[in-house]
Parts: sequence; C-alpha cells; structure tokens
Amino acid sequence: MTELSGKVAVVAGGGLGIGLAAARRLAADGASVAICSDSGDQVEQAVAELRGENLEAQGLRADVTSSADMRHLTGFAVETFGGLDILVNCAGVQRYGTVVETEEEVWDQVLDVNLKGMYLASKYAIPEMTERGGGAIVNVSSVQAFASQKGVAAYTASKGGINALTRAMALDHVEENIRVNAVCPASVDTPMLRRSAEMFKGDGTADRMIGEWGKMHPMGRVAAAEEVAEVIAFLASSRASFVTGSEYKVDGGMLAALGVRLPE
Repeated sequence: MTELSGKVAVVAGGGLGIGLAAARRLAADGASVAICSDSGDQVEQAVAELRGENLEAQGLRADVTSSADMRHLTGFAVETFGGLDILVNCAGVQRYGTVVETEEEVWDQVLDVNLKGMYLASKYAIPEMTERGGGAIVNVSSVQAFASQKGVAAYTASKGGINALTRAMALDHVEENIRVNAVCPASVDTPMLRRSAEMFKGDGTADRMIGEWGKMHPMGRVAAAEEVAEVIAFLASSRASFVTGSEYKVDGGMLAALGVRLPE
C-alpha cells in the first residue's frame, strides 16, 4: 500500500507494543517513520526489524519527558526525511496504587510520561506540520479515560487528561489543517500488559492471567497491538479527513457492557 507515500511520521514510544505496531503499519502504507524510545537498545532492535521488512525507518533514543529530547526528535525527523506530517504519541507507563498508596515521585512519573510527553512532542511537531500545510496527530489513550478499575489513580488520571488534551489541541489547530484524535484501547497484548500479568499471576502463568483478562471483554480476548495500529493508521490518513477531536474506543466491546446480567 502507498496511501501515505511521501508522508513523514514520528512515533514517540515506537520501540515496543502499540507504538512499534503503529510504526510498522504507517511504514507499510508508504510513510517514512522516525521512532523514539528511552531505551537505545529498543530503538536499535525496532529499526532493524522494520528495515528487515524493507520499510523506511530511522530512530533515536529520546525521553518524552525532556523538552530538549522532543525538540531534537522533531528536528531529527525533519532533517532525515524533509518534514513532518504525522505524530503518534504512544509512550506510556502503568503504575498501580490509590492516591494514598502512590508515592509523589510515582505520580509525577506517570503524569510526566503519559501526559506531559504528549504535550512536549506535539509542541515541537505542530509548527513543522503547519509548514507542510497540515497534518495528523494520534494520541494513544485508554478505556480508563472513561471508566476506571481500582488501584490505578495516577494512570487513569493521565488517560483522562490525554482525552481532554486531544480535544483542546483539535480545536486550537484545526485552522492549521491539523487533525488531532485519540485511540482508547482496552487490554492489548503488549510487553506492558505482560509485565502486569507477571505481577498478578499468583501461582498461575502470565498467559493464563491474560486469558482471564480477555474474558472481561465481550469479544472474549485481549487485542493484538496490530489491531490498534489499524485504527491509528486510519486516523493518520486522508480517509479520516473530517475526523478531529474524536475518541475511538478499541476495546472489544468493554465499555458497551454493563456489569448487570439477567439470570440464565
């Protein structure tokens, strides 16, 4: 496919999981993709994978909580590929705890990575998109922007903030022909989910824990990262030319369901 031929995309948090799947999907559609991660090893491995599939990809180690790094990331994409058209904000961390249990430094870490990182990446990307006559930003949020499980106070607060920021950015930059939307997955089989499964597996296995979590979705399973990437690619493309300020649930029906069930 060449739908995005000639387009340049940055994927912040593109070293693993949904970010890597999004980078692969955008590149497969013809985009030149620059990825970043705070792990140099992740970047190196991800870029090698993409290039091994004959996809146009470059990468660098960058921390989304650093203004200097995000400025550098944008400059890197522009210098390498000649401009910037698409930004996917996918960097994120998951931490557990109530507000009482969550240490202040943990709260700051979650909000910095999950929310401030999107602000910084967008801050430097938007002027370059404006130079190109417009662009598309896709922020990866969560179903926990709408409803929360127990014990994830910082995480769910960050995701609610992402959706609010998405709406604000969409309104602020619509006259620059920049569209901004959010993708809100439920459980997705990524390294982040598997780390959580290892924490809560008890005497079982991580695979069994993920299977149990999958049963909480009406479709009976968790998502693959590639399924989320398909929605990201749609929102980044001209097929979504009249879509901005929107929140797309990719949740296997989770938020459509009530906990109340009639007797069999």
